[in-house]
Amino acid sequence: MVGTTDWLRHFPALATIDDHAWQQARLLARPMTVAAGTVLFRDGDDAKGYVLVIDGAIRVQKMDPDGHEIVLYRVESGQNCMLTTTCLLGSQHYPCEGIAESEVQMVMLPAAVFQRALNGSEGFRRFVMAGIGQRISDLMMLIEDVAFGRMDVRIARTLMQRTKQGHEPLLATHQELATELGTAREVVSRVLKKMEQQQIIKLSRGKITVINPHVLAHQAQ
Repeated sequence: MVGTTDWLRHFPALATIDDHAWQQARLLARPMTVAAGTVLFRDGDDAKGYVLVIDGAIRVQKMDPDGHEIVLYRVESGQNCMLTTTCLLGSQHYPCEGIAESEVQMVMLPAAVFQRALNGSEGFRRFVMAGIGQRISDLMMLIEDVAFGRMDVRIARTLMQRTKQGHEPLLATHQELATELGTAREVVSRVLKKMEQQQIIKLSRGKITVINPHVLAHQAQ
């Protein structure tokens, strides 16, 4: 478990803020550790506080009435959850769900503490707005990919990101990749099989290993 203040080293921009409002707020941050698979929020829930991830990853996804899912983004080390922030700002319910993909260490500023810091600290306000701006840019790229992107390119990009540029195997099923990309499992399986035939990747049960990261990177462009 992280200490009351040492979590700030994961967020350099916050560590440099020295006004009174932020100094008071950071002392009220709640360090937390949640187990892999924990549902942190569901569609329709109220936002309880401002979330900053220290280690691990939270998957934020949306499900349609027919049960189809698409991954909107992940909140990883040094990041905050944009939808949590916008829900707090607008007093809105969550429009999606967030699930811990691994054990997650994080801190949470309770909603009232977040609002006081936002109103009283210009530095914290800039940090919050910058996080929203970055996520909006990421979501626009996702929309473009879903609407206009070729599936082989989208899969290649996902593999590059999830395998750290081809240096680590990806532990995921074809169905899990399909869910992330908002498409059918059969489509993903067909593309992956072709990549394996081209000796770009190696497939095994529940695992995808990149064996030619240079070709994969080219395909992701």
